[in-house]
Amino acid sequence: MRLLIDMDGVIADFEGDFLRRWKETHPEKTHIPLENRKGFYVREQYPQEFSEFVQEIYHSPGFYQNLPPMPGAIEALKEIKNSLNHVFLCTSPMLPKYENCVLEKFHWVYEHLGTDWVNNIILTRDKTVVKGDVLIDDKPDIKGSCIPEWEHVIYDQPYNRNITGNRRLTWDNWKEVLNIQ
Repeated sequence: MRLLIDMDGVIADFEGDFLRRWKETHPEKTHIPLENRKGFYVREQYPQEFSEFVQEIYHSPGFYQNLPPMPGAIEALKEIKNSLNHVFLCTSPMLPKYENCVLEKFHWVYEHLGTDWVNNIILTRDKTVVKGDVLIDDKPDIKGSCIPEWEHVIYDQPYNRNITGNRRLTWDNWKEVLNIQ
């Protein structure tokens, strides 16, 4: 099996750390608790007049590199790497300002998973062009230039629970969902 795993919202806690930083930086402004999020893009959940403040947080130096791992993700990834030969992190850069994001994702992987995993990073805006059997991703609707060869297994998040028909994975049930012993 060739397994592709997204980073933000799957192995790195983008949402939780964004919310923490939002509350620290803008305590006087409304915040959206994760359990109340209804859409994938955090910038679309906040009022339009806050858009610049939202983007300022996730485009800031250190944001991606300092994201905490999702609970159970590091342990699960190490076990997955021992069970499967073809495991890749398949992640997209945040645009339009990608300068911090791209480099910091590589640093994050190196710090949390090591050199072997750095060699298995696929960075692309179009995940449909990547060959694989399964893509684990929190984004509910992945579009691109190709019909994907992979099955989209949704990493469970409050903002994607309205999606039906896909298998759903967390770092608590990953063995059962992926049928790995």
